[in-house]
Amino acid sequence: MRTRPASAPAPAPASAASSARPEPAGGRLAGLATMVGSGLSNQTGAAIGSLAFPVLGPLGVVAVRQYVAALVLVAVGRPRTRTFTWGQWWPVVLLSLVFGTMNLSLYSAIERVGLGLAVTLEFLGPLTIALATSRRRVDVCCAAIAAAGVVTLMRPQPSTDYLGMALGLLAAVCWASYILLNRTVGRRIPGAQGAAAASCLSALMFLPVGVIVVLRHPPTTGAVACAVAAGVLSSAVPYVADLFTLRHVPARAFGLFMSVNPVLAALVGLIGLGQELGAPEWAGIGAVVAANALSILTSRN
Repeated sequence: MRTRPASAPAPAPASAASSARPEPAGGRLAGLATMVGSGLSNQTGAAIGSLAFPVLGPLGVVAVRQYVAALVLVAVGRPRTRTFTWGQWWPVVLLSLVFGTMNLSLYSAIERVGLGLAVTLEFLGPLTIALATSRRRVDVCCAAIAAAGVVTLMRPQPSTDYLGMALGLLAAVCWASYILLNRTVGRRIPGAQGAAAASCLSALMFLPVGVIVVLRHPPTTGAVACAVAAGVLSSAVPYVADLFTLRHVPARAFGLFMSVNPVLAALVGLIGLGQELGAPEWAGIGAVVAANALSILTSRN
């Protein structure tokens, strides 16, 4: 899971939109290229981070990721925490808890069931929110398609890792909570200050974890480098890239490409980690992606 922009730019008024210049072709192409790079960076970072599991474990890798995310978001958001009221602090605290749990459950799932399946299960979080808030018949069909994909992915087999699947679903619940809490934080705290403050709190919570991991299992230089690379590629690069992309690519196109992340994760897992998937797994991933894509393509807003 990556660190995402706390809020997208607000749509322009109708009068301004009608008089605005169309986005140049070069800007759109740059935005699309940035989207592709962001998705590949995110999944490649997770794959590289998994290489440090034998030394640091998912807990240690996530701790380093939280530190990197905090550094990036504080530099961008520059939170003025002394001015926060209790009404602003409590969603920030909840967001920090969800942020840490989301990444920890995702990386733990990656260790057990592989990158492609873990990311696909996590993606059910935002997909569920999108479908649950709709009253359209087509979204009922999308929900049925996604459910069929999940049943395919989680079908009983001798080698099925139910704990790994459960961790992937926990990551999905956390991502859905992350989205809802980000909306609350975004309404109460201007800019990226709320997300930056939440990332700082999350990093502080993982600080004792990092100390314990270092004392129990002294990390190698390679393992630390992999964990730092995961933080940079899966947090810093996507965050900056998405801010750029949202200025040049329509929200619908952005959301549609986001739905391809499970496929990118499966491909990166296959090529980079040798995690092969069978035809049923690919079909399940395809069903989840298709459900989201269909919902976005048929949406009027």
